[in-house]
Amino acid sequence: MPELAALPPWRSMLFVPATSDRFVESALRQPADALQIDLEDSVAPDQKALARERLPAIADRFAAAGYDVIVRVNRPWRLLVRDLEAAVRPSVLAVSLPKVPDASMIRAVAEILRELEAAAGMAAGHTRIVAMVEDAEGLHNMAEIAAAHPRVHGIIVGAEDLAVSMRMAVDDDALYVPNVMAVAAARRAGVMPIGFVGSVADFADPGEFRRKIERARRLGFEGAFCIHPKQVTILNEAFAPHAQEVEHAQALLAEFEKQVAGGRAAFAFKGRMVDLPVVDQARMVVARHEAIQRLERKRSAPR
Repeated sequence: MPELAALPPWRSMLFVPATSDRFVESALRQPADALQIDLEDSVAPDQKALARERLPAIADRFAAAGYDVIVRVNRPWRLLVRDLEAAVRPSVLAVSLPKVPDASMIRAVAEILRELEAAAGMAAGHTRIVAMVEDAEGLHNMAEIAAAHPRVHGIIVGAEDLAVSMRMAVDDDALYVPNVMAVAAARRAGVMPIGFVGSVADFADPGEFRRKIERARRLGFEGAFCIHPKQVTILNEAFAPHAQEVEHAQALLAEFEKQVAGGRAAFAFKGRMVDLPVVDQARMVVARHEAIQRLERKRSAPR
């Protein structure tokens, strides 16, 4: 497979039930980085075929409006394969795979995606994968899942399903270790850590949600799924470098260039010693800021 192009840093990935015209229209008014068409939990069992039929038109409409498009598909395999057949199209950049138990599932899905892309005349590797770890087996195999295939773009812990599998509470104590494991697995594999310590279903208290997302950023997460429009702005703000962070990083890098030109690799900057790890942090802040700016320009470009 050719080297895959890097995808944007999605801060907010808003779920949109495929069977709801009201939610589809609402999504088109939101500043989400990506719209995630849901074929799974928000769709009733007797509506799965309808959701699948509606998917192509919704995906094309979202993409035409400037959004990046993700599709959350179903398990078991009979539903999953049909969903993938509907989801593989130029307007869909990634599929979210629920209940991934091990790396072999990722590789099997990647093979199906390759066949579907070839049949559609699409570039190999167009459709990326977001792996959802939602049971004890997946938790045990998380590092292998994250590194299973070049198509994997990110990994996330599904709090509600994991709690059922582990017979644990859906709270900060129970979910802290699985989420830190997810960040470590993602960083080891070079993929995006998605999520926060908590449940995506908790949206009633915006202040508490913001606290969770700010904590998630400190833990190393880059973005999260969300189910309600009022969560989108919080995600976009909390997962982006603040203006002062960007200004500080840019000034530090400028000073670093001056110091290197003078033969020094370590120096004091605004009361703190600076060496290469600090410089690398500053570079990451600036790079993320620029990537987010590109994503926002794409969404706001005239159509």
